[in-house]
Amino acid sequence: MPGTPASPLPNTAVSAVPSVEMNTPELIPLPGRGRDAAAGSPARGKLYIKTHGCQMNEYDSAKMADVLAEYEGLELTDNPEDADVVLVNTCSIREKAQEKVFSQLGRWKELKAGGRDVIIGVGGCVASQEGEAIVKRAPYVDLVFGPQTLHRLPELIRARREQNRAQVDISFPEIEKFDRLPEPRAEGPSAFVSIMEGCSKYCSFCVVPYTRGTEVSRPFEDVVVECAQLAAQGVREINLLGQNVNAYRGPYGDGELADLGLLIRTIAEIDGIGRIRFTTSHPLEFSD
Repeated sequence: MPGTPASPLPNTAVSAVPSVEMNTPELIPLPGRGRDAAAGSPARGKLYIKTHGCQMNEYDSAKMADVLAEYEGLELTDNPEDADVVLVNTCSIREKAQEKVFSQLGRWKELKAGGRDVIIGVGGCVASQEGEAIVKRAPYVDLVFGPQTLHRLPELIRARREQNRAQVDISFPEIEKFDRLPEPRAEGPSAFVSIMEGCSKYCSFCVVPYTRGTEVSRPFEDVVVECAQLAAQGVREINLLGQNVNAYRGPYGDGELADLGLLIRTIAEIDGIGRIRFTTSHPLEFSD
């Protein structure tokens, strides 16, 4: 990679959060399903996702769709009444966020009328905050998962069907999520790329450290490779995402850390990339 990694700034080392092991079998992509399916191959079911909140949630919802297409053969629909799996990706920033979620879930309860086997799941930051309380209040909910465990959706869905009970996983398994997700798929000339998760600022008004964990940066090379894959699919604009992107300190080279400046300079050299944006940032950690 071109360039030299910047020296880490004081108090900006990558923060690790405890990982949680799950004794689940390795999932193998379904033959003839997902993005590698031959043209015209039938889907095994339909997926509906309702997304609230920030660009990070939009990115996460796209990854939910990717992983469920890859491992469960689910095809997106814009009508929850047609779906076999219905998910809401929630946001905690707005006032009364929890009540809005339960209002949405109350409307979806009718989807199970007549014994229809519909999986209803709650993800995102409200899921991280509320956890099992969601199932206690809305017992027709089948899945509760946090932003860091969306890659486990196939396991959770299968466990729900095999065990016939709700599945809750709001753990913080470090950066495992990105290792388990399928390769990125472009949906147009612009794409989101997550470079880090969480925040370690603990501002008094913000719930992010409690719902997405402390700061964990993706490895430098992984981010660059994802951007190159998207560029090869025709993407011309990259939007780098994180709760605090300029705190990015991605593992790089022989035990060194790359900062946001080096990451941007390297992505800018990828053929086809004409514009790079980033959100959100914190003034405390802007470098030269």
